[in-house]
Amino acid sequence: MDEKPFDTINVIPFVDIMLVLLTIVLTTSSFIASGRIPINLPQASKSADEAKQAKMIEISAKGDIHFEGKAVTPELLKKELQALQKDTSFVIRADKEVALQRFIDVADVLKQLSFAKVAVQTENRT
Repeated sequence: MDEKPFDTINVIPFVDIMLVLLTIVLTTSSFIASGRIPINLPQASKSADEAKQAKMIEISAKGDIHFEGKAVTPELLKKELQALQKDTSFVIRADKEVALQRFIDVADVLKQLSFAKVAVQTENRT
């Protein structure tokens, strides 16, 4: 057998594979970042990004409250939050169709327990 050393390496198949893998990663990461509970967020002007370690409170269009992905009532939410430190930050994701009273119920629980770091997640206006 007569073996010759390679003069060049064809890298085009490797580039194709890397582009496919990049597409898969970008597609799946957008599903992971959006959350599990479908919420149609209200719109507001652009503001600073919220903290990455914030606890998530979500209110669906039907008025269901979810704390860190678990369905809770306002009373159960209050019990869950009492165990947390007062400097814990929260992000409230409320559907734009939710009744204002349901949003106020959640905000009131946070106020009663003296949590000051609270943000409301919105979508940017285009």
